[in-house]
Amino acid sequence: MSGITPGYMSGFGNGFETEALPGALPIGRNSPQKCAYGLYAEQLSGSPFTAPRATNERTWLYRIRPTVAHIRDFERADGGLWRTAPCHEVDVPIAPMRWDAFPIPSEPISFLDGVRTITTAGDAGSHAGMGAHVYVATRSMRDEYFYNADGEMLFVPETGRLRLWTEFGIIDIEPGECAVIPRGVKLRVELAEGPARGYLCENYGGAFTLPERGPIGANCLANPRDFLTPVAAYEDIDQPSRMVVKWGGTFWSSQIDHSPLDVVAWHGNYAPYKYDLRRYSPVGPILFDHADPSIFTVLTSPSETPGTANIDFVIFPERWLVAENTFRPPWYHMNVMSEFMGLVFGQYDAKPQGFVPGGISLHNMMLPHGPDHEAFESASNATLGPRKLEGTLAFMFETRFPQRVTAYAAGAPELQRSYAAYGRQLKKHFNPDKR
Repeated sequence: MSGITPGYMSGFGNGFETEALPGALPIGRNSPQKCAYGLYAEQLSGSPFTAPRATNERTWLYRIRPTVAHIRDFERADGGLWRTAPCHEVDVPIAPMRWDAFPIPSEPISFLDGVRTITTAGDAGSHAGMGAHVYVATRSMRDEYFYNADGEMLFVPETGRLRLWTEFGIIDIEPGECAVIPRGVKLRVELAEGPARGYLCENYGGAFTLPERGPIGANCLANPRDFLTPVAAYEDIDQPSRMVVKWGGTFWSSQIDHSPLDVVAWHGNYAPYKYDLRRYSPVGPILFDHADPSIFTVLTSPSETPGTANIDFVIFPERWLVAENTFRPPWYHMNVMSEFMGLVFGQYDAKPQGFVPGGISLHNMMLPHGPDHEAFESASNATLGPRKLEGTLAFMFETRFPQRVTAYAAGAPELQRSYAAYGRQLKKHFNPDKR
């Protein structure tokens, strides 16, 4: 990995400007007749031109070569185990599902070849839904670059640090952080130290944004100032390379003779960013009852139906439990939303056994789920003093669409085939003579 130290600008959804060479940004205009340093001006739009100002996303890039010069004749490429919705490969029984952590291979494998799709939902061509993946990598991408035309990508590392060298600049992330790479942004994924494993949410729908706080008011949850966008950093490298593009669920490859990460300056509000999940300020009940998990939403991808998310990215971080006369773990429920859950580190309070870091659980729409027997008995009989959950970070990719399990995930040896039976272990406590 390069020894460059990345720099960042703070704020969510800001109109940023940054230049790696002085005077590379034109002043008072976007497309001068001639750009400084012989650069090309290019606009990258993440929304229709006529989108309202509040949702209009675009950035002007000043680069050594325009993107049209970064592509040659494309040929179909092998997408490996990466799948795109709609994808109906296999029917699985309707039941809760859970997987152990997927092993990191010993052979050299880059991020691009190490994505394994677990579920898909919706329809990428209709700009609705998501793909939920795990990634494993044992080597950096070398002389190869990638951009995703189907959706933005949310990285959630679980093992190992990553360097995401994008055309906008450099983002370093580690377990406990996340990063979002918008649709169409070129990048190379490098390993900072040793092998890496993590989770990847591919968002086909509306761009992730901060959820409304409603009665919570102006503070807490994820604060805009804690989101970091990279400063401009560019490569001027002329050597044989490969560009891979994911478009319409198909992978295409082109041989090029230079690096496409050649943006010397840029300004706008359509850009990659990172966020330290340990800075999330949770809120919750301080007297009784268990609040809806929506209070833990970090980012949301809105849909055309107000209050119904295309995707919610929800975390369960360290926090105090203080509610009196209350069953504190998540309650038993059935939900119109579909929940893909992962564990970055520690233990999840509703499933103290069998749910491991790097593992996955899937609770699809209108299928019942809740705490296992051990969690129920413990929480029902605990002495309810203040208690802090420490050293834990779990998350959910929650979507309004049913999630289809891929053939790879359904046949993986990591699938815990007896998991669906955990509800049968719950004992009958009913006694009509005792309140």
